[in-house]
Order: sequence, then structure tokens, then C-alpha cells
Amino acid sequence: STDLTSTVGYDSIIQHLNDGRKNCKEFEDFLKERAIIEEKYGKELINLSKKKPCGQTELNTLKRSLDVFKQQIDNVGQGHIQLAQTLREEAKKMEDFREKQKLHRKKIELIMEAIHKNRNLQYKKTMEVKQTCCFGALLYLSSLSHFWQLFLKLAQTKSALEDSDRSYQQSVTTLEKIREEWQKEHIKACEFFETQECERINYFRNALWLHVNQLSQDCVQNDEKYEEIRKSLEMCSIEKDIDFFVNLRKTGSLAPAPVVYENYYNTQRNATPVRSPVPVPISRRGPLPTPTSAPGEPDYATVDGYSLI
Repeated sequence: STDLTSTVGYDSIIQHLNDGRKNCKEFEDFLKERAIIEEKYGKELINLSKKKPCGQTELNTLKRSLDVFKQQIDNVGQGHIQLAQTLREEAKKMEDFREKQKLHRKKIELIMEAIHKNRNLQYKKTMEVKQTCCFGALLYLSSLSHFWQLFLKLAQTKSALEDSDRSYQQSVTTLEKIREEWQKEHIKACEFFETQECERINYFRNALWLHVNQLSQDCVQNDEKYEEIRKSLEMCSIEKDIDFFVNLRKTGSLAPAPVVYENYYNTQRNATPVRSPVPVPISRRGPLPTPTSAPGEPDYATVDGYSLI
């Protein structure tokens, strides 16, 4: 500003820096809230996998797949709890960065406040001396018209005017030195503030980038856990599970024989009991169908070249 005592530009810079600090605090609070959500979600998943029955009477290969399923859901929950801890650590880093910038900036602000105060005081003093000098000059010129009547007063006024003029010159010289010092410090402060703002924007950008990478990594890790479930399901065999159940609970390979009629009423008639045919082993049915996906549903287990990335 052309006004020597104005701080409007400096105040605008300080306001912008304070807004930047506020924005960092908002992102910091966002990470903390997200951490609370992730931790709560992770704990709920772990409780679900441990306490909720899920096919507990299944046998053999499908049972193993369900065990893998529940274990991986537990792992996903653990992953969300770990992500919550990571987010809290990132929030703490943002807080430390924000407070560090505040501390460094405070030193510059104190210097600028002191030099602003000194500049304004000297400017006020100079203007007062200038006013006194101008008043004395006007009085001196006015006294010339009454030279003979006011000779003594004229001499006194002239001497005071000379003193005021010297004081005015000294004040202007002092003010100029202060103005040069203020301008030098002001430029240094602006350069420092600009460096801080560049650091803040860069740090904020990198923090946000890192946060998104962490979420992406969490998704990749979760997909790896889900892939373990899919691999386990690929090992699930309908034929083996049916055979396993049959072998576990089988009671024999022959069907019950028909009941034989025995004549207790007339032992002379039909003395020979009716013989039943030889029991025939029960044959197994044809091969079991292979499970298929419904139209439009992805079949992860048979997709060629499947990639987690």
C-alpha cells in the first residue's frame, strides 16, 4: 500500500496462512473420524466371524472353505483396525507439521509486529514535528508584518522554528531508516511465508495422495484375502463331500430283505416258506452336476489371467 502505516497487504497474507492451517486441521479431523469408523467396522467384522454361526454342520471340503471364509473375514477386520491405526498416525503427522509451521511463523509475526509498531510511532512523531514546524513557519511569516512591535517575539519564534526544522529533518531521517528496515523485513517475511505456504500445499497434497494409496492398498489386501476364499472354494468338491458323508454315516451296502411269510395256522399247507429274492445292492446315481454361475455373474474361479491389480 502507498500508505506507510497500512498493514492491509500483510494482514491478508496472515489471514491466508491461518486459513491454510485451518484446512490442515480439517483434514486431520477427517482422518481421525475415518479411523474411528474403520476401527469400529473392523471390530464388528471380527465379532461377526467369531460369534455368528455360518454352516457349522458342513463336512469335509465345503467345511474347510467355510473355515477359510470366516478366517479371512477376521483378517479383513484386523486389516481395518490396522488401517485405523495408520490413519491416526497420519493425523498426528499432520498435527505436528501444522504446529511446527505455526511456531516458526510466530517468530516472524512477532518481529513484524514490533517493526510495525516502531514504524507507526516514528511516523506519528514525524508528522507531529512537521506540524509544529509548519505552525512555526506560519507564525514567523505573520510576525514579519509586525516586525517593529514584535521584534523580540520574532527572534524567539525564528529560533524555535530553526529548532523545529532540525528536529523535523532528524525525524524524517530516522523515519526513512525505519521505513527501509521495515521494507527489508517485510520482504523477508513475505518470502518466509511463501516458502511455508509452498511446504504446506506440498505436504497437504502428499498426505492426501498417501491416504488414497493406503485405501487402495487396503482394497488390494482385502482382495488377496477374498482370493484365498475363492481358491478354497475351487478345492470344494461336491463328489468328495457326498462320498465323505456316505462313508461317515453309512450303515451297510444292502437294502433290507423283504419280510418272509411263515404259516403258523396250518403247518401242512404251504409247508415250504416263500423265499424272497436275493437282496440287490443299491446302485449310485449318475455323476453330480458341476455348479455354474447364473447369466451375467462373474465366475472368478475360472477367469484366465486373473490379477489382483
